[in-house]
Amino acid sequence: MPGAHRAAGLHRPHPSSPEEPPAQEDLLLAAAYVSDAQYNRNVPFETSPQAVRLYHFYNHWTMRAATYFFIWGDLALALFEEPALFPLPFLATSIAEVLCLTAFSGRLVHFAKVTPQMVFWKDTKNICIVVTIVLTLIDLIIYGSLEAVNIHGVRWSRALRPVFLINFPESRQIRRAFRSIRNTLPDILYVFLLFIFSMLIFSLMALKLFGDRGLKTVEGSPYFTNILDIAFELYVLVTTANSPDVMMPAYEFNWWYSLYFITYIIINTYIFMSVFLAVVYNNYRKHLKRGVWTCLPPGALFLTTRVILPGFPHLHLNEIRTLAYLKRHKMIEAFNILKVKVGTEFVVKEAQWRQLAKIVAPDISSSHLELLLRISDEGQKGYVDKMNFLRLADLLNIQVVTINIKRHPLEAWMPRVYQSSPSLLVQKVVRHRIFVWVYDVIILINAIFIALDEKNPLISYAEWLFLSLYIIEILLKLYTYEPRAYFGRKQFWNWFDTLIIIAALVATVANTTIQSARKYNSQQILDIVLILRILRLLRIIVSIQRFRVIVTTLINIGPTMLTFGGLVLVVYYVFAIIGMEVFHGKVHFFDPSSTSPDALECGNPALKDSAFARGRYCRNNFNDLAASLILLTELTVVNQWHVLADGFALVTHQASKLYFIGFHVVVVILIVNIFIAFILEAFFVAYSLEKSEVETAIEKKIQELGVGVQEEEVQDGKLIDNVDAKDSGFSGDDGDNKRKALKGLYFRIASKKYKTVDALLQQMFESEIAPEDEGPSLEEILNFSPSDIHPKNPSFENSA
Repeated sequence: MPGAHRAAGLHRPHPSSPEEPPAQEDLLLAAAYVSDAQYNRNVPFETSPQAVRLYHFYNHWTMRAATYFFIWGDLALALFEEPALFPLPFLATSIAEVLCLTAFSGRLVHFAKVTPQMVFWKDTKNICIVVTIVLTLIDLIIYGSLEAVNIHGVRWSRALRPVFLINFPESRQIRRAFRSIRNTLPDILYVFLLFIFSMLIFSLMALKLFGDRGLKTVEGSPYFTNILDIAFELYVLVTTANSPDVMMPAYEFNWWYSLYFITYIIINTYIFMSVFLAVVYNNYRKHLKRGVWTCLPPGALFLTTRVILPGFPHLHLNEIRTLAYLKRHKMIEAFNILKVKVGTEFVVKEAQWRQLAKIVAPDISSSHLELLLRISDEGQKGYVDKMNFLRLADLLNIQVVTINIKRHPLEAWMPRVYQSSPSLLVQKVVRHRIFVWVYDVIILINAIFIALDEKNPLISYAEWLFLSLYIIEILLKLYTYEPRAYFGRKQFWNWFDTLIIIAALVATVANTTIQSARKYNSQQILDIVLILRILRLLRIIVSIQRFRVIVTTLINIGPTMLTFGGLVLVVYYVFAIIGMEVFHGKVHFFDPSSTSPDALECGNPALKDSAFARGRYCRNNFNDLAASLILLTELTVVNQWHVLADGFALVTHQASKLYFIGFHVVVVILIVNIFIAFILEAFFVAYSLEKSEVETAIEKKIQELGVGVQEEEVQDGKLIDNVDAKDSGFSGDDGDNKRKALKGLYFRIASKKYKTVDALLQQMFESEIAPEDEGPSLEEILNFSPSDIHPKNPSFENSA
């Protein structure tokens, strides 16, 4: 049945005998299931030994990295193609693009080798990639043929390059963002049509009020005599970019006419633009009013009507349910492959469990692996039962930090000196909070001195004092804390602080040396010194707890923000390519020192005496990809965007204003509002995340083993993270042997990482599934519908 092939993996017979240990092929297949469950992949793959090996290779990080390399390389070709920032011959760029297309084709063929053909050709993502590759090749051939006979062509296929970024399986979050926009469009469309209707009504009113008054603009043009010009000016007024200039001729004629513009601004700028944001945000939360699966007390699950989840409006509750049950199904399949019978129950032997975990997470340390085994094999029976096996994917997803408490090198080299009373006093002072507060005050005083006049000799000498104090601080910390731990992989702020101080010291010495030579004063080095001094002020963030919480939350939601960054990049890239094809060469930038008469009109007579030329906007052009992206960023800010639109309309056609209006609608009204709503939801979720049941189980086991470290202790400097590659595993049966085997190793759960809203809600759904519940059959999972998960006659009682 075709539906059955949509699962993540096809059914394969299990070992013939329950007591027979699984072969290596079975381990690889089980690892594929567990890995898919761990990363929530739902790729349909064949289960033959060769296909499983290919599937593991397909998911290897090197293959994903290579795919992204060619995707970004393909997008970057626009920098070297005409109109180019760094011009290269067409032959060179075309060869590079063919190489990228070859890599995409190879990735697609690789995917086809592990996927049933029926499923592969029914997947619209694969069809999009194939069609885009074919269209790009056709465009290359046509464009190359025209170039051979000196006929300029249009590279229209360049606008399709983001298709590769969107449609490869690695970019599912960007696809979800696009589906988010698609599902927002219906509600946005009705509001937008009402807004356009209101704007046209006001345009007709303006035509009747001002059209026959003989009014003139500042440039001397007729004022509000053309309905299309009026509509454009009023649309710009919604963005406030031309306020109050647009109303001044009418206002100067009669102050009563200001009421017209005030009314228009209130209705269209403040009300309609707010409604746009409200409608977009409501798409994230609107179904909460009808009973949503909310993040209320743990275990509270509200299932009523069709749900659109915060942060991902396209994720319906039946989709979350499907993902949760598919994950459970994969783990059950992995268990069934590896299970052997011990007594009356089926289990997975410890040796097979270890091999499986090492295949799924090859970089896991032996001590971390032993910790997870202690959690899964609570009674140390030598095997893992089914209920605990099903948690393996979640256990591997929890980041556990291994902390190795090492002796300081000075303690080993000269123990009597390092352990002396004065030395211990210094260490105690450095570890104390007052030491941190003192340096916070020093940083604030330094900030005041930075703001003062640099030419004052006292200020210049004070900078050396501050640098000396910072160097002393670092040396004292290195004396107190073990250096390898202080500069551990997780110690971002320690690295940042040290590098900033060292760079500032080098730059200050270089600048002083150059000035003392009296030959010249390097402004670049001076700028670097000033910037490094200011960057030192960021250290204050680490010291203030509330600052640290906010910044940490922003960092944690960073990966999710990158999803919308990818979305914005796609839209920018498409508009940039279209802009370069339509507007390149129409506006030219001249050096400010140029004496050419064309410099006053940006190299185009059509711009003579225009606001575009008078504003010296000549550098705002579409003559290469970098300039185009900068111009689109300026349009996103909306200030003076109408001047830019008018300028390009003068050098082409008035219809080109539709390009700029379209960009404003898509980016500013739609995507920016979605981004704001998304950040609000993401911040709320990240700010209030609680530990999962699996995280709690890990922490409980860590404390039982007596090897737990509180996160606060690490942040306060009492202990420093440093994952030791040579750590040993647990050994022994009693508590003393456990502690002895650890040899200074301790563990803690890493700081909370942001989970996407769909992952959080899936986790909530999984917590509602009983451990012994195997869920519906695969066919039933794949055919879930909204009617399966809400009552036909919803009421408060059955909703709760």
